Amino acid sequence: MTSDAGAARTSRWGAKLNTVDYMRDSVFFDGPTARSMHTRFWLLLLLASSIATAGIVANSTATVIGAMIVAPLMRPIQGTMVATVLGDRVNLVRSIVIMLAGAGAAVGTGFVLGLLVVQPVLASTNDQVAARVSPGIIDLFAALATGVVGSIALVRKDISDTLPGVAIAISLVPPLCVAGLTLESGAPDQALGAVLLFATNVAAILATGSVVMAIYGFSRLRLDPAEDEEHARVRRARSYITMFVMLGLIAIPLAFSTAGAIERQSRIGQVTSFVEEATEGSKWSIVSITERENDVIYVIVKGSLPLPDVNAVYDSMGEAGIDTSTVILEFIPSYTFDVNGERDSF
Repeated sequence: MTSDAGAARTSRWGAKLNTVDYMRDSVFFDGPTARSMHTRFWLLLLLASSIATAGIVANSTATVIGAMIVAPLMRPIQGTMVATVLGDRVNLVRSIVIMLAGAGAAVGTGFVLGLLVVQPVLASTNDQVAARVSPGIIDLFAALATGVVGSIALVRKDISDTLPGVAIAISLVPPLCVAGLTLESGAPDQALGAVLLFATNVAAILATGSVVMAIYGFSRLRLDPAEDEEHARVRRARSYITMFVMLGLIAIPLAFSTAGAIERQSRIGQVTSFVEEATEGSKWSIVSITERENDVIYVIVKGSLPLPDVNAVYDSMGEAGIDTSTVILEFIPSYTFDVNGERDSF
């Protein structure tokens, strides 16, 4: 009975070690094929960055999604996580260097290609940029959930077919390209927001990967058989603390970003209410309301004369505590024509 139990444990650990070999082959840049791995990584990264930048400039979601699938940045990030858990310092340093160099290359690609674009690529004029320069806590939650799926797909070969979906959900290259484009367009604050989104996704992958590997028992494996259990325990604790400190540091600016977004949406909602109240019963209606640079809220209203009492709108907003110097109302007269002649319209 004891012999059978020992054999079962040996079988389980043997299978786990085989899985570790599979994970190492999947995420590390070492071994006899290291040169081809590097060639493949940099080729795909530059192509993915170019595709993502083109998709962002063209405001094409489909093109950006295609770039996400091609992008290989997931490999060095997961390599950092696996090396940390296994205590493989050589591959840890190598993975971190490749990850940072790859991120820099993606930003550089976005910046260089941005030089070819005539108009500035900013959040105020591009939906793809706007979606990536103001990350919030909800982005962290999404990244954590996606990181769990990606880590499980790495540990379990039977569900590795989910990795393309993970690549789409855990946006890595597009935020970096946005950072390059907005930096070239003279908006370093937006570039910083895009880099924060990338850092959020990286931190989520590292943190959730450590937890998943602990649940599956991989954190108890030791590359060095001579390492004693106490040293291994300290190593594991240090890696987990590092991961979650990183996650906490990321959460702080995300919390401020979320609070700022909530405040901006509240201001926009208030302004919308006052304008709708002033135009109620008239032939004027709001076409769009957007926030532009320097926290300016720009409202476009379309309809037919006469104009509503604009001064009363500003007075009401001022009494509600809204800074009216940051609110611009644009009233655009609109007319339609048919075969019977002119007809007022809104």
